[in-house]
Amino acid sequence: MADETGPTRLDPTRTATALEFHRVAKRFDTGTEALSEVDLSVAAGEFVSVVGPSGCGKSTLLRLAAGLERPTGGRVRASSDRLAFVFQDPTLLPWRTALANVELVAELHGMSRSRRREQANRALDTVGLADFADQLPAHLSGGMRMRVSLARALVLAPDLFLFDEPFGALDEITRLRLQEEVQRLVHAGGFSALLVTHSVSEAVYLSRRVVVLSARPGRIVAEIDIPFEHPRPARLRFDAEFGRLAATVSDALAGEHT
Repeated sequence: MADETGPTRLDPTRTATALEFHRVAKRFDTGTEALSEVDLSVAAGEFVSVVGPSGCGKSTLLRLAAGLERPTGGRVRASSDRLAFVFQDPTLLPWRTALANVELVAELHGMSRSRRREQANRALDTVGLADFADQLPAHLSGGMRMRVSLARALVLAPDLFLFDEPFGALDEITRLRLQEEVQRLVHAGGFSALLVTHSVSEAVYLSRRVVVLSARPGRIVAEIDIPFEHPRPARLRFDAEFGRLAATVSDALAGEHT
């Protein structure tokens, strides 16, 4: 039966699961069937990545987790309503400084000016942009704008991060650096995270587990555990075991492409 209220809440005192999809299906009003019978859980403190062919429902999965869409079958449950959604586009307001952009979500949640200013400054410092607080987005590089977006997500101290291809539009060097930044932030903060990406290397580098979706309607066809400890050094990408795991994910993905 469809969930009419969006994600329900798991009791955090009774479960170590941060996010759970149980037999989730999603069919849009247009008739497009995006997802079918998805069973997936994200443990507290776990980083899970989802890869799959274009149009397989990856972003729909995140929108269901955030409550931006409702499933037409099954249920979605989360242990906390404190979540942060980081999009591919930083979605910064061009007339607001980096600091004012970071404050925005806290402002919309009614946080006092003094507290949100303190939290925003701390978040900018965490992502290495304390010296750029007064800069407008037009004066920041693409990587810096994405860091502002990450800082904005940190202000409300989320329990769960949802990442929708946040580095897809960046150059390779910036992308690799931000991957390192994100895994440092998630490890240090003990967050749970669900990442959608087209990059197999990115998924393996960041995740404890990589989930492969089939072509639309998306269903889980493979789950690959990634055994490396966090935090992970940049040189891990050249490790033979890393390459083997990336090949395993790629093989599962290639099977779905064909």
